[in-house]
Amino acid sequence: MNDAIKQTIAFVKSKKAAARITEPLPVRIILTSLALLFVGLFLVVPLVSVFTMAFNKGMEVYFASLVEQDALSAIKLTLITAAIAVPLNLLFGLTASWAIAKFEFRGKYFLISLIDLPFAVSPVISGFIFVLLFGSHSLLSPWLEAHDIKILFAVPAIVLATVFVTFPFVARELIPVMAANGNEEEEVALTLGAGGWKTFFRVTLPGVKWGLLYGVILCNARAMGEFGAVSVVSGHIRGETATMPLHVEILYNEYNFTAAFAVASLLAMLAVVTLAAKKFVEWKSSGRFTPQLNTERRESGSSGVDL
Repeated sequence: MNDAIKQTIAFVKSKKAAARITEPLPVRIILTSLALLFVGLFLVVPLVSVFTMAFNKGMEVYFASLVEQDALSAIKLTLITAAIAVPLNLLFGLTASWAIAKFEFRGKYFLISLIDLPFAVSPVISGFIFVLLFGSHSLLSPWLEAHDIKILFAVPAIVLATVFVTFPFVARELIPVMAANGNEEEEVALTLGAGGWKTFFRVTLPGVKWGLLYGVILCNARAMGEFGAVSVVSGHIRGETATMPLHVEILYNEYNFTAAFAVASLLAMLAVVTLAAKKFVEWKSSGRFTPQLNTERRESGSSGVDL
């Protein structure tokens, strides 16, 4: 029996056993065809349809739909919202991930659960939360009215709702990266006399730059394409509180399909650019954020700190 086990182990370790095992050719063809069919039906065809409908009446009508006053207002509001939400989420993501990955404290896992909350709650429900907080029947309503502060059905509510639904993206990308990098390099930097801020900007931040960029890309894409939460808190005021996704809905409900798909094509292009940027960041960061990298550094005695 022992000889049989030894022979089996030797066989597994041999080149013949280590050779790549593949499925039969018909199985591979079927699986590949099913995957391509799924991608074609649910991704490629809808994307092509958007651009086909957008350019259905020619380039002149397409660009006229984009430079129309309400469309420009929607584009401007979307950019403003993303320009506010993304930096706020960047700041929160860096702070939260640094605290969670580098320190031990009470409520750590509760904080992680709170970060995941927008993933578990429907965006529509998120919007209703802000309606309850800042609506006419809320506890804050008398104070807001007394100080002539308008939040609901205005730009502040749109920004708040967008920040809420997008704030996990940066933090969730950075937490595993910082945890994998460990604390050794920061400890070496502090030992060499570097201060806290210098250690953060010269050691911690460069080590997570690709993960940070990855999170910002996803956060920006979600911020510019958010519909559910913004739809609840915006009021759908055309030319004032309608973002690009809401403007597409308004045009579509008016049967102005060409203009609707023209604006939608901008969001589709954003999706394509986001996908390309995502793949680029994945390629640049491949192998950089694994625990094995830090293990190799520890084994070689190199800290990787350059102050």
